[in-house]
Amino acid sequence: MEMVEKVLQDAMAMAREAGEAQMKLYRSGHLDIVEKQNAFDVVTAADKASERIVVDAINRLYPGHSILSEESGVHDGDSEWQWVIDPLDGTTNYSNGLPIFNVSIGVKYRGETVVGVVYAAALGEMFHALKGGGAYLNGRPIVCSSKTLLEQAVVSTGFPYDKAINPDNNIDRASRVIPVVRGLRRLGSAALDLSYVAAGFLDAYWEMNLNEWDVCAALLIVQEAGAKWCDFRTDRNRSVIAAAPALFSQLHSLIVDQV
Repeated sequence: MEMVEKVLQDAMAMAREAGEAQMKLYRSGHLDIVEKQNAFDVVTAADKASERIVVDAINRLYPGHSILSEESGVHDGDSEWQWVIDPLDGTTNYSNGLPIFNVSIGVKYRGETVVGVVYAAALGEMFHALKGGGAYLNGRPIVCSSKTLLEQAVVSTGFPYDKAINPDNNIDRASRVIPVVRGLRRLGSAALDLSYVAAGFLDAYWEMNLNEWDVCAALLIVQEAGAKWCDFRTDRNRSVIAAAPALFSQLHSLIVDQV
């Protein structure tokens, strides 16, 4: 347990340092924006700077640990530990000057996520969780929503980068959910969507065609805050639903059962 707690403290320190680097470039006009898959999927100088900070720190503090990072892929190690990093989740928001973005760091031991850190520097929000140790926002315990009716729920979702060319783009699911919930939101950062479900700021969230680095850290935070989650399909990368326990099956039936 001492090792896991040390990993958590180091992950939080890495996230803070990467967040500081993001804020130095934020709204600066010097982002060197480059398209990746298409015009909807971009990377900035801040993504790369954040990744360097985190990867260099892991290599210094935990040589031999393996790393999976959005920007540079897999760095194989000879350890049972793996760090799963999204150095800047919400790049589209960041590049447009919107404050909903974060650093996401999940740490797995023998394939199981044991540490989750999501840090939103512009918002001053640090979420963290240890497996079996609860979930926290800025050091204070958080629990998920206790709502029981979808009509009272504020729900978030997102849309895949191939939405313009692939009709399997979540628009049909969103159209079913909108009429029956209090509000539907699209924040643009999967890790914060999930963290906000954990804190009860959102009552539920779903999205498909995500990657492991998008969800690894935040799903532990969701779990430790008492919310329910599942992968609702296996043919579109990570496709997750997370919700307050009483809302989970109601949302699941709208997202999955009617497809």
